[in-house]
Amino acid sequence: MSVAFDHRDPGTSEAEWTAARLRSRATPLHDRASRLIVLAAHPDDETLGAGGLIATAAATGTDVSVIVATDGEASHPRSLAAADLGVRRRFEVVAALRELAPGARLRFLGLPDGGLRESTAALRDALLGELGPLPHGVLLAVPWWGDGHRDHRVAGETALTLRGPGVHVIAYPIWLWHWGDPEAVDALVEPARWRTLPLAKGVADAKSAALARHVSQVAPMSDAPGDEAILHDDMRAHFARPYELFIDTEPSPAAASADPATFDGYFRTHADPWGFETSWYEERKRSVLLAALPRQRFSRVLELGCATGVLTIELARRADGVLGVDASPTALARAQDRADGTIGLAFEHRNLPAQWPSGCFDLVVLSELGYYWSADDLAAARARIAASLTHDGVLVACHWRHPMSDAPLTADEVHAALGDDPSWTKTLHHLERDFVLEVFERSAGGERPI
Repeated sequence: MSVAFDHRDPGTSEAEWTAARLRSRATPLHDRASRLIVLAAHPDDETLGAGGLIATAAATGTDVSVIVATDGEASHPRSLAAADLGVRRRFEVVAALRELAPGARLRFLGLPDGGLRESTAALRDALLGELGPLPHGVLLAVPWWGDGHRDHRVAGETALTLRGPGVHVIAYPIWLWHWGDPEAVDALVEPARWRTLPLAKGVADAKSAALARHVSQVAPMSDAPGDEAILHDDMRAHFARPYELFIDTEPSPAAASADPATFDGYFRTHADPWGFETSWYEERKRSVLLAALPRQRFSRVLELGCATGVLTIELARRADGVLGVDASPTALARAQDRADGTIGLAFEHRNLPAQWPSGCFDLVVLSELGYYWSADDLAAARARIAASLTHDGVLVACHWRHPMSDAPLTADEVHAALGDDPSWTKTLHHLERDFVLEVFERSAGGERPI
């Protein structure tokens, strides 16, 4: 999105933004990231938009990296005093990070200021290099793509292409606070996407000190026209808040479970909507899952979300009895046809987790279903699984790790929640780009809850 604005204008006052009570409508930024990567389009973006986040992460021992795409050499295009401005601004970033996170890694890409659109390949390659081949537990904070500055848009949109398994992307606005209308902000950002990070006193002080290090931006270059400060007092007021606001790309933590009727609609209109019978991914995933089973044979198996029964048939070859449950009557009818009288194989129509099947099982399989539940429903399902497992029971969970717009949770969030249950122990962890597969077994001496 392009917006015409002049940084010399007074802009929207901080009092107007305060009156809009945007913070009170935002949910807290909760992220159990082990790594924080902050992308800045220009030197000072990292401090303005995410300085508090950087300092907070560093204080808690989180690994912090900052990537600065351009040197910001074009911030004063009419200045006669701007020789070697790009070099000066690099030194300013170094000084600012000493205030925020002295141990953070800092990388300068030196891409042309105002020319990121022509350098997206180099920018993306740099981000991929920082993420590594199998990123896990990464919070990637980037300029908001709707900020009105072309470089901010390109940086944000490029980073968005990397959102997925193990990479949680959040965006920080900068110029929105200058040109935006608080009364119309809901048309720009879905209200449920706002996240807030309160800044402790020491963190707020560190951010203020870091911003002061960007001398070329907060003070005039000279008295000559064109050398005015880029960030005048009214603009800097937006970044003196005792909190920071971010725009989340993930669904709200309070998102409801997916509607079961939606899935039945998929099966009614498509013979094989997820490619269970034709996809190499599905075939290979089933093979990995079956190979991960810790025993050759089981007595009674429960498959949650069995769909058309492709995996269910394979499980039946390893068990005395298998119960497949699903919320789609259409899928279950196809599963019954596929079973064609297979001994020990049964199917039931149930909306999980509310309509839980009765009985005990020594193997429960949860595949490609957990992320369609809300956080509350996942917690309920976890408790019901624990209650259904025998004293030596096994839970196998497997989930696709790429983003899905209709899923309230991610695969990583589902498996983190499963791993928090003290009634079982994780005995296998298989992680790759496309899916995560884990095996949980009853803890030594663990008893099935009554």
